[in-house]
Amino acid sequence: MGIFSWKSKVVQRLNNSANSRKQDNDPLEFKSFKDQQKKEAAFDTRDRGIRTVPLSRIVGSVGRYQDFDSRFRFIQNRPSERMQWIKEAMRQGQPLKPVVLYQIKDEYYVLDGNHRISAAKELGHDEILAHIVEFIPSKNTLQNILYRERAEFADRTQLPAEINLTEVSQYTYLLDQISEHQEYLQREQSHTVSFVETALDWYRTIYRPLYTIIKRGRLVDSFPDRTIADLYAYITLYQWKQGRKRRYGVGISKLIEQNMEEFRKKMANLKSFEYPEMKRGITVFILMNVQAKKEDKLIERLYELEEVREIYSVHGEVDLLVKVVLTRDLLSSDAEIISQFVHEKVRQLPGINSTNTLIPGFSKIKEPENSQENGG
Repeated sequence: MGIFSWKSKVVQRLNNSANSRKQDNDPLEFKSFKDQQKKEAAFDTRDRGIRTVPLSRIVGSVGRYQDFDSRFRFIQNRPSERMQWIKEAMRQGQPLKPVVLYQIKDEYYVLDGNHRISAAKELGHDEILAHIVEFIPSKNTLQNILYRERAEFADRTQLPAEINLTEVSQYTYLLDQISEHQEYLQREQSHTVSFVETALDWYRTIYRPLYTIIKRGRLVDSFPDRTIADLYAYITLYQWKQGRKRRYGVGISKLIEQNMEEFRKKMANLKSFEYPEMKRGITVFILMNVQAKKEDKLIERLYELEEVREIYSVHGEVDLLVKVVLTRDLLSSDAEIISQFVHEKVRQLPGINSTNTLIPGFSKIKEPENSQENGG
């Protein structure tokens, strides 16, 4: 075998190996919005306003999907002055206008801001501020019908978390339940209560407690194709709507009253020793990219927040490291409490460009040494 033939085979094997690794590591192909719009028959739109979107959910482009690979990198890997300027602006924390995204179901497509998203991904960001226009799928598949019902439920209730059901018409049942609760609150308080206010009270004082009971009772293990929200709807339909008492397992049945409002009162009166983990602390670390000229003032504003325990100014791609301790009660999930704090108390402060929230798992902490305290 000649030396050139041997070299060509080695090169071919290396290329095949590299291509194999690339296929294994790359996510799904970069998608075309128009192809997906046609597939879903998604032509009616809703303006969802400006909100933060995970970069992992941005899967394609409206008009330039052929210009990018699956990791949102330009296929023509040529230096771009604009790209370099955007990356430098992001590193320095300069404010950039929100990108514009089209949404179909749980996926997003770029209308304006391809360079900003590519730069954000390259710099390791996990989310970006975007103006969202949602396209509603019209094909009457089961998945699309459920999606439209879920979207309508979210629009009407404005709840801080998503409720996922797998059966058609169950969202209508939950809306009826909230309407009944609205009538009860208005009788109890002798004044008008909006549907959105009622929905939040229902979510915190009725839905979340029963959701938690079902979850801790591991009832969903017997129904692998259903969600905990499905079981909530099933139990409350039989228990509160039809008055048909059933046994759901040790400890669960005795906590569920025959009446929705009686259940709400019972949950409100529970003591910590009657229900495990009524209150517990959640430690969270927030990584922040901020505007350079506002860093000092921002540190002062963050320090004023009761939940903030420590703040560090750091060098590198992240500007601030903030340690936060939150408290979760029976009526809320960890994710809900963290999201509410970050979006309502942190992201509202002027000068913050982006945040990345880390929730620690296992930890091991050394006790402080006493040598200095003992006069050493």
